[in-house]
Amino acid sequence: MGRVYAALAVAVTAAFVGVPAWYYYQNRASDPFADCRGGAVGGGAIGGPLSLVDGAGKAVTEKDIFTKPTLLYFGYTFCPDVCPMDNARNAEAVDILEERGYDVQPAFISIDPARDTPEVVREYAENLHPKMIGLTGSEEQIKAASAAYKTYFKKQEDGDPNFYLMDHSTFTYLVLPKAGFVEFFKRDDTADAMADRVACYVDKAPG
Repeated sequence: MGRVYAALAVAVTAAFVGVPAWYYYQNRASDPFADCRGGAVGGGAIGGPLSLVDGAGKAVTEKDIFTKPTLLYFGYTFCPDVCPMDNARNAEAVDILEERGYDVQPAFISIDPARDTPEVVREYAENLHPKMIGLTGSEEQIKAASAAYKTYFKKQEDGDPNFYLMDHSTFTYLVLPKAGFVEFFKRDDTADAMADRVACYVDKAPG
């Protein structure tokens, strides 16, 4: 009887171990970007419709923004260190890709619409890269965009009310015109590493 229970235990364990492995390989086989993900399976409800305002004060949607592969970042222009460094890294990755023949653009969505008017985000973007798109909007529009991309931000209430800082997440998102969100990058990803992975996604994107 002990051997029967032991055999059943092995079978059940194998079944539970096998299901995730089967699911992983089935999804990998159907994922056109599997080779770009470094072993991780992509997915998740990230991205979607956007309703924002560009640097010219014009209302735009995701269809207007993502006309080409885009490295998207959420931050604010008064950010003293993290945002400039991350956006400069993204701009460098865009330049590396351009040297390789890829047309990719950086984009910046402000999480601080009270200070980041269309004119402010336009000048900020222009100073960082000629291709960069600066975006802002109402508080409701920014909250909706943040929710779509699962980002976090919060205003720090202490200190001078005119010179406050914002806590926020620091991911950069790769969005393709037809595929939508496909990948995110962390702060410790270098411009060269980002360029390599972006090129992989662009090469495998549906035509």
